[in-house]
Amino acid sequence: MDIPGETQRSGEGPDAPAETVTELQVRAVPGLAGIAAAEWDACATSAETLSGGDETHNPFLSHAFLSSLEDSGCVSRKTGWLPLHVAVEREGRLVGVAPCYLKSHSQGEYVFDHGWADAYERAGGSYYPKLQVSVPFTPVTGPRFLIAPGQDVNEAASAIVAGLRALRAETKASSIHVTFMQEREWDQAGALGFLQRVDQQFHWDNAGYRTFEDFLAALASRKRKAIRRERRDALANGITIEHVTGADLTPAHWDAFYAFYADTGARKWGRPYLNRTFFGLLGERMPERVLLVMAKREGRYVAGAINLIGDVALYGRNWGCVEDHPFLHFEVCYYQAIDFAIAQGLKRVEAGAQGEHKLARGYRPVLMHSAHDIADPALRRAVADYLVREREHVLEAAEVLDTLTPFRRETDAASASDLPGAAPEATPSADETREPKEDP
Repeated sequence: MDIPGETQRSGEGPDAPAETVTELQVRAVPGLAGIAAAEWDACATSAETLSGGDETHNPFLSHAFLSSLEDSGCVSRKTGWLPLHVAVEREGRLVGVAPCYLKSHSQGEYVFDHGWADAYERAGGSYYPKLQVSVPFTPVTGPRFLIAPGQDVNEAASAIVAGLRALRAETKASSIHVTFMQEREWDQAGALGFLQRVDQQFHWDNAGYRTFEDFLAALASRKRKAIRRERRDALANGITIEHVTGADLTPAHWDAFYAFYADTGARKWGRPYLNRTFFGLLGERMPERVLLVMAKREGRYVAGAINLIGDVALYGRNWGCVEDHPFLHFEVCYYQAIDFAIAQGLKRVEAGAQGEHKLARGYRPVLMHSAHDIADPALRRAVADYLVREREHVLEAAEVLDTLTPFRRETDAASASDLPGAAPEATPSADETREPKEDP
């Protein structure tokens, strides 16, 4: 649908005078089928480069991944994720696009705003629907304002933001939330009047290790021994590990993995976000980007984790099991991911949201960025005040956590001051912790 009104370029804040951009048209596209895959992927790759990202192909932003979510029904009006991608065009050619969804809840996002919604509802407001610019069910950083090659970055991003605000008014949404965005976009969104928020994850960095033993050599002796013991105990019951990717993926692998995933999802939050059809489509459309780490005992698979392979990073996503074995979770999700990353020469492993237990396994705190545009002035002021206090808390937590890594001090070159970004988010409050722990 066409978004009513002229496309505008925002100024330095939500109330700044707008400059008309007459040559650009903005429309909301109800699904990836309405945008050519080649055009979408070109915008995603270009945006990664423009933002200084090191991925030349972010698998989560690919047309194949996002369309698989839609075509499987995981993302739809029924699930509370109605696709309304904001596309900016000039003379029929795509200038920029944002993966956008009209949402009726706050599940599957991993940047918690449940407390904001509850407070607004108690005050008599309607927080839902809201607009979510993100990759559904995926706490992985990447560009969110996807700019076509050769386009003016500021012009295109400003037009996308103007389109999002017009779509918010058209759909009577309370707010716009751009989550797990790159820092350059975060700065840009702040200049365009968005409230800025930062969260924290734990990533493993490859310091040029040739083997897992090279990595262990960088750790303090006690931590090194603990990891060796965990890896030994994880496989003590006759368990073997397989890496399955590309053409080796079969329906039997997907059936086994989905059983693990569905069991874990049902126990944690009642109904898994992703269905078996989605995983089948993933295996058909981008098998070379998929890594299943599968654990087998007595001839049958008993646990597994799915990872997506980027050009420079391995992204751990979901895991599950049908048998409980000590430390098997750590082996399948963390240590095997490190093994694979070292063997493939990847720069890092991103093991999903949450999990301070990852620190002891060599994963370090890294800041995540999000931006929020709230229509109601009273709610906006309340959230802005909350974010000031939240930032102080998370910065302090980041400094403390960075001292708890298992690395030997003489090899520990990074510090809290090295963390990217300038203004972080906080540990979720009590009424913000409803999001399930989805990941490895």
